[in-house]
Amino acid sequence: MSRYQTLFLTTIVLTVLAGCATSPASSFYTLSPVQAVGQPQRADPILIAIDPVTVPELVDRPQIVSRLDANRVSIDEFARWAEPLKRQISRVLAADLAQRIPGAIVSSYPQRVDENAYRVSVDVQSFDSSADGTVMLAVIWSVRQPKRGERISGQTVVHEPVNGPGYDALVAAHSRALASVAGDVAVAARSAMRP
Repeated sequence: MSRYQTLFLTTIVLTVLAGCATSPASSFYTLSPVQAVGQPQRADPILIAIDPVTVPELVDRPQIVSRLDANRVSIDEFARWAEPLKRQISRVLAADLAQRIPGAIVSSYPQRVDENAYRVSVDVQSFDSSADGTVMLAVIWSVRQPKRGERISGQTVVHEPVNGPGYDALVAAHSRALASVAGDVAVAARSAMRP
């Protein structure tokens, strides 16, 4: 076998082996509600509907995005959200609000909206995971009384430390930050419910 044939055969074998190499397995993550301290008292049912949540386009993707500095981000192809981020945020806020408002029956978009439901709008301005070990969540929200009644608006900015390495700790910090947002929305909703 000539030197060229050996080189050609070696190149083909290496190419085939490289194609058969396995890539790292993807991991999938999901946000979760945070258990509220204390149990709410029993109350009459109150309907609350969360409108479609908006998130920045930068993080509106399957991959988890981490901010490296003011001008750079990292998009991890192998660390992914298990479902779209805006649906997760809506689902988790609904569960967090249900724990914090006695009698609340909370649904998130898409749902059949009852005209007697309080409406919650959520616009996520920032959903940052920083290299310095914190997550930052900035949310503009509003609570509107039933039948297009009075609207109470607010903004919540949360800086939550990441308690450990890896994406598990990062996602848990985002879940705790969302619980803080739910706490502020719950205060406004209870205020709107007063006669």
